[in-house]
Amino acid sequence: MTTLTVFAILICAAQQRWHWMAALVAALVGELTYRYFKLNQFNGPFLAAITEWWHTPILMGLQADKHYVKLSKQYGDLVRIGPSHLLTSSPDFWIHANNTKTAYARSPWFYRAMRFNPGEDTVFSQCDIAKHDARRKQMAPGFSGKENLGLEVDIDGHVQELLQLIQSKYMSTAEISKPMDLAMKVQYLALDIISDIGLGQSFGDLKAEADNHDYIASGAIGLRITFMKIALGLTSFFDNYYVASLLGPSEKDKTGFGKVKGVARRIIDDRLEKPTDGKSDMVASFVRNGLTASDLFNESFNQILAGTDTTSCSIRVIMLYLMTNPSIYAKVRAEIDTAWPASEPGIIPDSIARNLIYLQAVVREAMRMHPPVSDLFTREVPNGGDTFTFPSGKEVYFPGGTRISYSIAMHTDPEHYGADAHVFRPERWLTQNTPREKLARMQKINDLIFGYGKFHCLGQRIAFIEINKTIVELVRRFDISLVDPLQPWKSACYGGIYVQGDMWVQVRERGS
Repeated sequence: MTTLTVFAILICAAQQRWHWMAALVAALVGELTYRYFKLNQFNGPFLAAITEWWHTPILMGLQADKHYVKLSKQYGDLVRIGPSHLLTSSPDFWIHANNTKTAYARSPWFYRAMRFNPGEDTVFSQCDIAKHDARRKQMAPGFSGKENLGLEVDIDGHVQELLQLIQSKYMSTAEISKPMDLAMKVQYLALDIISDIGLGQSFGDLKAEADNHDYIASGAIGLRITFMKIALGLTSFFDNYYVASLLGPSEKDKTGFGKVKGVARRIIDDRLEKPTDGKSDMVASFVRNGLTASDLFNESFNQILAGTDTTSCSIRVIMLYLMTNPSIYAKVRAEIDTAWPASEPGIIPDSIARNLIYLQAVVREAMRMHPPVSDLFTREVPNGGDTFTFPSGKEVYFPGGTRISYSIAMHTDPEHYGADAHVFRPERWLTQNTPREKLARMQKINDLIFGYGKFHCLGQRIAFIEINKTIVELVRRFDISLVDPLQPWKSACYGGIYVQGDMWVQVRERGS
């Protein structure tokens, strides 16, 4: 309402309606005063207590992750970042707010901005708990592998395409350098995999070595628009059916989310013309479990967005830490050689990769240091409020309707990970180095990267199959190094989702 009130005041001033303007100013002052005192018990920047616009420059600066981590370190495990908005770096509270029996719901402030069509939700944007749980139940079998029997074979095929592309075009030698943008190639891989298993038809980006449907460029535009809505407090305005119909993304658009929606629509329509009986892919599973054609389109389009940026970010981060830590690179390779020698022609099976202890320690540690998502994935305190007792014994009351976001600062907190929490050290995850009770606590906190309880990421299993196979095959086959260690990539944070590019590497034959 604050944004609308300010606009109304400006209109009255322009029309010299001073009495109306005075009344609106008084109403605005009253509203801001009420907002300020609502969460006055929590510390944070002064401006954050009176206006949501405090978020605007932070989100628009595309470095919100760093800013919110700094706030958590400055103010503690609860920081006020808006009139009705808190940021928490307490894993215990976040687990409480997300458990399977929680009354906390997703906050429309953030998740309504993730709708692709006004009034139509996906399992990701749904804020009604009962509807979310019902949709999640329909979709879970398709992600579990029980109704998607060709999942691993499909992933293997695309990882093999990545390896063939590298071997055919990007092998550097002592005499010739052939730099490769690893960020882009990994994005192609993730897009091909998720479009194959999520839509039933691969985009074919790796084979073409091109963004065939302009998803990467269009997706970046779409993300900018989405987070502009959040930053300017205009989510509700743009979610209106008539406004969205006029100004929102259209499947006829030539750029942005609209173009990607059009591509997904054509693929889904083509897929639905074919019988699903006897098939064992994700689309067939969704249909068998009751998703309508409209639901299927929305959810499949959502999978393209949710399943590419996060997974490709994870692969980039892990490779970055390996390339900048040669001894760890060598140790991972030695472990792989024992379990899956270089002489093996195929892609490593998931059953072997997930049991490589040191590799899994590296994966955990890299994702701890740089989670694939951050910040504004927000919950809302149920009506009537809630009281939570923190491990310190402090009891805190949260008024109903308060928004609470997740801070990735918990993943580099010395209280949980030791005095060297800011250091990349995979050995912290090995049982011989860390007591079992402490290790279990660390793992539980680390797993919050993928959500918790009823909001746990459905695609985590698929993501880890893709991540493990890709890392193993790159490390066991090639020597990979950064072209410019001082500028390893370009990275921007769109309110919690990372967009990365220009990750230039040199790839050489192993041992050369």
